[in-house]
Amino acid sequence: MSYETILYTSDQGVITITLNRPEVFNAFNEQLSADVNDALKKTSKDKSARVLIITGAGKAFCSGQDLKAIAGSQNRSLSESLVKRYNPMIRAIRNLPIPVICRLNGVAAGAGCSLALACDMIVAAENASLIEVFVNVGLVLDSGSSYFLPRLIGSARAFELSTMGSKVSAQQAYEWGMVNRLVKPEDLDAEVNKLAEYYAKAPTKAIALMKKMLNKSFHSDLDTLLDYEVYCQEIAGRSSDYKEGVNAFNEKRKPDFTGN
Repeated sequence: MSYETILYTSDQGVITITLNRPEVFNAFNEQLSADVNDALKKTSKDKSARVLIITGAGKAFCSGQDLKAIAGSQNRSLSESLVKRYNPMIRAIRNLPIPVICRLNGVAAGAGCSLALACDMIVAAENASLIEVFVNVGLVLDSGSSYFLPRLIGSARAFELSTMGSKVSAQQAYEWGMVNRLVKPEDLDAEVNKLAEYYAKAPTKAIALMKKMLNKSFHSDLDTLLDYEVYCQEIAGRSSDYKEGVNAFNEKRKPDFTGN
């Protein structure tokens, strides 16, 4: 299936969504958000999918909302836009039962920053950056940034970045724990592909369960999580991958996980 504003590819369990409006630094208009949401639904239904990569075409990852595209709108409801366009996107990423890797190839601003932070891992090129630009136009954080940002860097830094619109270099983001890997621009593809290859061969069901557990940990106490670990471990213990893992260990070979 072809899309108007994104590129969608699938190769041996690795799905790639590329935001493809490079002439405006991959800024979101209604078509782009619709295409991304549709692609995420498609990925969630693809039983062969083992890992998802999200990136941007050209020099940027995503510059946020395309303000020129809405300049002529009268009485535009921003809440409606969030409910119908952005929030489903963030929820879909967090609920996908596979790892989501952000290939941060350039600036991620506003909703683009939120999109990056919603991913499970971020691999950033040294010339990339993140910036919460909402305050610059008199708006508040949205698309999940108020949730992800303080959990990654603490409330004090989150307040400063949010209220001052400060740009964070990839190096600073790496030191603060906002991104997982920092590489030279020419090494970005190799590093992302290495991670994607690992996850494409990993025990996908166990990783999906761990993703749910880690999401739940943000708002649970110890007893709740101990009980949830019991529930998830029972499911993992009945998987084909668990049986394969044990057999491979006993036979002193690498496991051949199928994700089931």
